[in-house]
Amino acid sequence: MYALQRLLYGFPAPAPHKRTKPVEVLCLGMPRTGTESLSMALRTLGLQTYHGWDLVFEPDGSKLQLCAELVRRKYKGARDGDVHISRAEFDILVGDSQAVVDSLCILFAPELLAAYPEAKVVLNVRPDSNAWYRSINKTIVEEVDQSWVIWGMQWFSAEFHWLYSLYLRDGYPGIFHSGTTQDGIQRNAKWVYRDHCNMVRGMVPKENLLEWSVEDGWEPLCKFLDKPVPNEPFPRTNNPGDYAERADKLIKQRLAQCLRNLTLTAVTLGGITTTVVIWWQGRIPKVTRLGDLLVRFTKMT
Repeated sequence: MYALQRLLYGFPAPAPHKRTKPVEVLCLGMPRTGTESLSMALRTLGLQTYHGWDLVFEPDGSKLQLCAELVRRKYKGARDGDVHISRAEFDILVGDSQAVVDSLCILFAPELLAAYPEAKVVLNVRPDSNAWYRSINKTIVEEVDQSWVIWGMQWFSAEFHWLYSLYLRDGYPGIFHSGTTQDGIQRNAKWVYRDHCNMVRGMVPKENLLEWSVEDGWEPLCKFLDKPVPNEPFPRTNNPGDYAERADKLIKQRLAQCLRNLTLTAVTLGGITTTVVIWWQGRIPKVTRLGDLLVRFTKMT
């Protein structure tokens, strides 16, 4: 099945990237823990930041395919669980970003820590786990995973196909330990959240870790990163309404391509069908003559 995916939707391998800036910060909190606000804050502090939305709106299909293949390698790979993802592979995805937030950090937290051991780590958390669960269920399950439009679009856009694979087919089911995104989030989200946070706390030295929430604002974040506190309010964004707006934008952006490919598919299938019908009609007289001969032979015997 995966070989067929690569045949139908595959892109050439992306070019290697030689990093010119170090990764300074990895923000390893789960989705819906203020990742968008945190990414805006890091940009305000002068750090080139790679957020999950940068992956979602990535125009280069080869990078989306690479990320989907890394997800598959981790969550559907070696039976002994020995997974290695290189720094060079991450560099292709995030380029010269100095901070990484959201999707990649959620999917590959241990691998990113191994690839960039020099980076400081922010564990962005949400104090109310019930509010966090309601948010992730509404945005990821109800607005994305249960969308028939999104499910259908994956078949008519190569870029969207790999995006769907890395998140909904393999990524979220892998993170939340289930066969589907919906079942994983609705059954396991809260304990997965706790285990993820405990894993990060256990892997990162205390002096290199800041546990932080949006309510904490600028002060602890700037102190941890040795940055001056900006003279402006801390950014607050990406509530469920903002998320729905971004998802709608993605659908509209990719829909034109999907409709074009759907039209080409329909025209091609129509042409093939017409050719087969014409060919078959040309054979009907021959078949009829053969039938007459069989009838005559039967009467003779």
